[in-house]
Amino acid sequence: MTRRIGFARWRSDSASGGNRYDDDLSAAFRELELDVREYPIAGSWPTPEPDDRRAFARVLAAERHWLVDNIVASAAPEAVASAVSSGCRVTVLMHYFPADDPSLSAADRARLAEDEAAALAAASEVVTSSEWAAREVAARYGRPDAVPAVPGVGRAPRAPGSLGDPATREGESGGESEREIGESDTPMLLWLGRVTETKDPLTLVEALGAVRDLSWTACLVGPDTVDEALGRRVRDRLAELGIASRVEMPGMRGGEALAAIWARADLLVHTSRTETYGMVVSEALARGVPSVVSEGTGAVEAQRGAGATFPVGDARALAAELRAWLDDPALRARWRRDARERREHLPAWSDTARTIAEVLTR
Repeated sequence: MTRRIGFARWRSDSASGGNRYDDDLSAAFRELELDVREYPIAGSWPTPEPDDRRAFARVLAAERHWLVDNIVASAAPEAVASAVSSGCRVTVLMHYFPADDPSLSAADRARLAEDEAAALAAASEVVTSSEWAAREVAARYGRPDAVPAVPGVGRAPRAPGSLGDPATREGESGGESEREIGESDTPMLLWLGRVTETKDPLTLVEALGAVRDLSWTACLVGPDTVDEALGRRVRDRLAELGIASRVEMPGMRGGEALAAIWARADLLVHTSRTETYGMVVSEALARGVPSVVSEGTGAVEAQRGAGATFPVGDARALAAELRAWLDDPALRARWRRDARERREHLPAWSDTARTIAEVLTR
């Protein structure tokens, strides 16, 4: 890449997959020594104030070539169209469909769908975070030229889990057996995300209540202050179902604390109602952990068949999948083998950055 690219992105105060995608992508651009300058965009995106839109439009005057996160671009179609008409090349990076966000009002979702259609119609190019999202962009907005740039994932140690790994006990790793590392014979289910309506922790809670006759523990990890009322509902429902003592809710965790939780995980349960990819699912695969994910979302693509799916929001169907997995050691072993195999073929962030760089320079 010889031309300089501006990367306009929004930084929210709370952790999110979008922020992490942008952070890791920026780091990969730097490692590849690409000339990309980051422009943090302030404001209340994706529902900005008029001043936020005007400030974004002024930023677009600073460069001739742009990569713009769609949480900003989709809410400011006039700024995108004006920049393109003045000779700028604006590529929109789609890793979130605000019109699908259940945390927004129906009126905001309808307006954002219209704005997003206008922004993508004006954009020079469109990059998506998955093949699923590229198909959605083509179907919704008539941009069949959208280019998927699947998120990378860093290498991670294989998770011993609570049950241990028979293949490792047979000497596959050449080191300490995972059975010795694992803490118990009780499988641990991991849910990882922000406690919001979109991520839908209550569906998991209801499913856990339906399998409370079986042996398991669970850990729900992630910021629980985004929707404090929902966090209280989750805890209250756990108590009502009589399973609160079996479910940890440690809040936001990172670094060594999160690594320790991953090491105990036997299965990731991803209940998100909408997802363009599901980076946490690929992070599970990087550790050899299978998953159960919502059907019809980009998380199915991230899962790569290592686990199972269930209809969005269907606690009964999720409970059936969990019961099958908990009851059947052979099924658990097969999912684990599938996850280990997929682990060897995951993309790196440098792959993502190169894909996007090709779009930006063509």
